[in-house]
Amino acid sequence: MIRKIGGFALCLLVLASAALAEDRGPVTNLPLPRFVSMKATEGNARRGPSLSHRIDWVYKRRGMPLEVTAEHGHWRRVRDRDGAGGWVHYSLLSGVRTVLVEQDMLQLHQRADPDSPVTAILELGVIAELGDCEMTACELTAGGYEGWAPKTALWGVKPDEIRE
Repeated sequence: MIRKIGGFALCLLVLASAALAEDRGPVTNLPLPRFVSMKATEGNARRGPSLSHRIDWVYKRRGMPLEVTAEHGHWRRVRDRDGAGGWVHYSLLSGVRTVLVEQDMLQLHQRADPDSPVTAILELGVIAELGDCEMTACELTAGGYEGWAPKTALWGVKPDEIRE
């Protein structure tokens, strides 16, 4: 049943539905923002989306998770865990999802249950490949080990993100 509430309420309803609509990149039509990783062992982050722009930052870690915040042609504006970044050529990026461990001596568990047995312990700054994610934990692979860790200890996954 739909009931007319008034112009103000209708305006709020339109604004709320627009806020729920996910932003999409004009080039790829993929969600913005979204997480990717560095495919290359080295990549320049530039002030603008072309080779003529100044290099502000050089990423030197293959697999580093980055967040894409904008697109322009073959360029993606990215930011890292510290908020640094710039425009990176798309060929340097991968859709393979990784996360950065933000807690020293992070325990990986056999299951998403924190009371399950520990399979490995990861140091602060380790880059791990991201697997499935439930509401509070994600499955990670790093150094040949697999296990589950709390999302709160990771950068590169949204707090409400579910992955299967």
